[in-house]
Amino acid sequence: QVQLVESGGGLVQAGGSLRLSCAASGRTFSSYSMGWFRQAPGKEREFVAAISSGGWNTYYGDSVKGRFTISRDNAKNTVYLQMNSLKLEDTAVYYCSARLGTVVRGSKAYDYWGQGTQVTVSS
Repeated sequence: QVQLVESGGGLVQAGGSLRLSCAASGRTFSSYSMGWFRQAPGKEREFVAAISSGGWNTYYGDSVKGRFTISRDNAKNTVYLQMNSLKLEDTAVYYCSARLGTVVRGSKAYDYWGQGTQVTVSS
């Protein structure tokens, strides 16, 4: 079992950067693959990035590739999402998620979810 709490969201101008954090409870964080998803107003939840349990494999949605970086520090039970060159289209609530096993892109495959943190990009 794992509990997730996101932080680091806020208001930023287009072209700027933010770093989101997701703090996980428990002693088994290193057993979980982790994902970031986002949901903009009126839109479906979208895959952003994912990372394998050991941190060696990472995957990104096409819309964020080259701009966002996912990483994790298993000693701190924390996963990060570094967001650079932010665009207006990145405005959304960002959710941290966790699952046992191989990383996937589908939100329904993730077992645990944080409460979300709002990211708003302005011009």
